[in-house]
Amino acid sequence: MANILDIRRRIRSVVNTRQITKAMKTVSAAKLRRAQESALAARPYSQMLTNVLKSLISRADIYDPVTGKALHPLLAERPEKNILLIVVTGDKGLAGAFNTNILKMASKFIQSQTDQNIDIECIGRKGRDFMRRRYPFAPEKSSSDGETGAPPVDSDAAVAPQRAERVQIVGENIGVLGKVDYNFAATLSETVISRYTRHEIDAVYILFNEFKSVIAQRLIAERLLPIKEIGEVDVLMAEEATQEERKKRLEAAKSEGVGVRPIDTKAVDEAAATFGASPVDYIYEQPPQRLFQGILPKYISIQIFRALLESVAAEHAARMTAMDAATSNASDMIDSLTLIMNRARQAKITKEIIEIVSGAAAQ
Repeated sequence: MANILDIRRRIRSVVNTRQITKAMKTVSAAKLRRAQESALAARPYSQMLTNVLKSLISRADIYDPVTGKALHPLLAERPEKNILLIVVTGDKGLAGAFNTNILKMASKFIQSQTDQNIDIECIGRKGRDFMRRRYPFAPEKSSSDGETGAPPVDSDAAVAPQRAERVQIVGENIGVLGKVDYNFAATLSETVISRYTRHEIDAVYILFNEFKSVIAQRLIAERLLPIKEIGEVDVLMAEEATQEERKKRLEAAKSEGVGVRPIDTKAVDEAAATFGASPVDYIYEQPPQRLFQGILPKYISIQIFRALLESVAAEHAARMTAMDAATSNASDMIDSLTLIMNRARQAKITKEIIEIVSGAAAQ
């Protein structure tokens, strides 16, 4: 039987751990609310930008009437020989299987593209550490001749950069998810667009945890470039959460008073949609085609920004759920240790009584 003092020390240790996990759960719930508000605040701009582009499509020639080819380089499709994969993970752990599931999907994506060269752009410390252990780091050299919206370079004249391996890391971004900044998303999109227009890459995918609500989440690999249709999400791979995971998220959200239903943005979406669907003939200060070429790169920026915001919200939701499970497990362990301690104390008392009775009987 274990020593009673040792059991009491273990109980005190588990109680202290439970206090920490409970505090982390509360903090994650508060951060989740703020992350949801940030994602909601960015939605009107994203919706209006999308509908302005839809409106411009009906007023500008975006495809060559003779050849049928796209006039804007971001719409041009070509065989995918070189792929850029943007992997969005967290900087910290203690979030259950949040980072593990993303990295599993990233590995599955890489294994499915056996004939393509893949460049990996890591966002988050966990993804960077995972990829560094498997693939070489070959940072992309900055180029001053890559201008956003510039005409595509002839693929025959373009010089392909030297590669370390078929799969390599070209960028690492650590500490940018603590406070998501649109400037970072804009800078990253400029780099991506510049490489795409120079034919260094033929497609761009972003892998992240899509967040609609606490229980409505899924892992997706979304294609950013080339753009097939404005306002439509082009998903290559997707993984839904299991029923058990949704149940755990629901219990954790209810205990902290976090809303589990998706925020209703129907009124905002309808108001923004009236711009693109309106039969009014708008007078543009610049030609519609020129406006389309200038605004389309911002569409990529806002898609990256949306992915970062949703990934942060999903990470806080995962950490809240994990800490709720840890707190519950700590309570169960305390109850189990308390029962063991009571049994040990009872056995000790019984033994002392037997010794006293035996001694009295011997006299």
